[in-house]
Amino acid sequence: MQQIPTLETERLVLRAPRESDTQAYQDFYADGEASKFYGGPLAADAAWLKLARDVGHWHLRGYGPWILERKNDKEVVGGCGLFLHNGWSRPELTWWIAPHARRKGFATEASKAAIRFGYQTMKWELVQTYMKDENAAAISLVKSLGGVFMVRETFPDGIARDVYALPRP
Repeated sequence: MQQIPTLETERLVLRAPRESDTQAYQDFYADGEASKFYGGPLAADAAWLKLARDVGHWHLRGYGPWILERKNDKEVVGGCGLFLHNGWSRPELTWWIAPHARRKGFATEASKAAIRFGYQTMKWELVQTYMKDENAAAISLVKSLGGVFMVRETFPDGIARDVYALPRP
């Protein structure tokens, strides 16, 4: 089985998702406003399936999303990593942050670590991301990371999105 690497930043540990993270997933996906760009709101069993998908992604593709755990108190504040939806043409940098942990820089901090992993460990030529046009917070984060518009593409879900290239660290 694939060993999921652990990464550390100044304030976070990016670690493998595990079953004990179920409540964090359920809380995030139950919040319709917080999870609207991630397919939510979702019932508890559907949130658990998202957790299982994230674990499985690592084992099937060799990369995936980590859980973001604060170093000082081990609280789960979100998730971040690299993900490729089945049948889609591009992997992406993705993240989610629990509502109580937003606007504290965790998404930026974790994204930088995930981007570095994509370039240095995975040896990708390009780390990229995309989001729905109405996701202003995600667009702002990508631009703060130095994201550069590449192309507008319609994805298998029928939604057109801007694709951004993320620079090497």
